[in-house]
Amino acid sequence: MEYRMEELAREAGITVRTVRFYRERGLLRPPRREGRVAWYDDRHLARLRTIAALLERGHTLNGIADLATAFESGRDVGEVLGLGEPTEETPVRLTPEELADHFAGEVTPENLAAALDLGYLATDGEALVHISRHLLEVSAALVRAGIPLAAVLETGRRVRAHTEALAELFATLAQDHAAATPPAELRPLARSVVTAELSLALDRRLRPPRDPKPARKT
Repeated sequence: MEYRMEELAREAGITVRTVRFYRERGLLRPPRREGRVAWYDDRHLARLRTIAALLERGHTLNGIADLATAFESGRDVGEVLGLGEPTEETPVRLTPEELADHFAGEVTPENLAAALDLGYLATDGEALVHISRHLLEVSAALVRAGIPLAAVLETGRRVRAHTEALAELFATLAQDHAAATPPAELRPLARSVVTAELSLALDRRLRPPRDPKPARKT
């Protein structure tokens, strides 16, 4: 669908003056021009509805502009996921306002840029894609528990370095002993080893200290 400015404003439930204001602030991409007529499409309408939803959630126009800049400079889905590459993780498609709902008050331009740089988020046209439903749900749960999203993302960055090293260990194991264990069978076994070892390590670090034994009376 394409709209003249008046039609676009009516569909978005705002005034023509507001549309012009958003264009001047860089919140709206330039329209397609046909002579002296400017034509807007559904992507412009989606952006206006996203701006309205973010404003309702307490974001400022300056903040939305910064978010849009970080969003548009982000890596696309093909670059992050790799087209055709196998994965056991399920990507999740999100609108910006849905992302804001997952991390209420924590979706700042800095955090969005960090998530894009880390590869947790990618862009797909006007939408966002999180590379893993598991990581999205766990990250949201940590934020709800009171941990700042910036700290969650930094921890994810540090975990990434360790998991890359673990993956290299098991990939080498698979290459050196391919006849004994095919890679397809090694993958779930490797995951089980890492899960068990992490659980044991957390037990050692999170276990409450034992009370010292009382001295025997003589």
